[in-house]
Amino acid sequence: MNGTRRIRDIAERSVRVLNARPDRGHLTGVTRARIEDGLRCEISEDGWTLATDMPAKAGGDGAAPTPGMLGRGALASCLAVGITTWAARLGVPLDAVEVEVQADFDARGELGLGDAPPGYEEVRRIVRIQSPASEAVLVDLVDTAERHSPYLDVFGRAQSLRRELHLERTED
Repeated sequence: MNGTRRIRDIAERSVRVLNARPDRGHLTGVTRARIEDGLRCEISEDGWTLATDMPAKAGGDGAAPTPGMLGRGALASCLAVGITTWAARLGVPLDAVEVEVQADFDARGELGLGDAPPGYEEVRRIVRIQSPASEAVLVDLVDTAERHSPYLDVFGRAQSLRRELHLERTED
């Protein structure tokens, strides 16, 4: 994989900085989402812009991925990046990394029908790695990457949630 040395060097530099200055590790990510048209939503952070939409059968135009796809994609890509980063740090050679995320849900939940929860019932991750390294080394690599994966942690551990509500009344 390209950039292995660069990835390792950057990760190790970050480790040195955060060991010396732990306060530099406390960060806040801020992402904004705004409905633009119908159910199409524009998402922005740090100069990047993404969009979501819902399929026509859910009232959208199907003009962009769903929020669920981006959430599953966040988990899948976080795991793939983590595995690749830890491989670089640990000196494990990789030829290819692919992570598939599958999530089961009951659509009745988001419509307020019955007792179905609005979120996922089960989330599965399927990791595919091509490498000349031994199975034991690769299992240890994936275990290490998963232990330190931010989005696996978000999906697997309850987070503190707080709402701040700003309302502006407009004229009819």
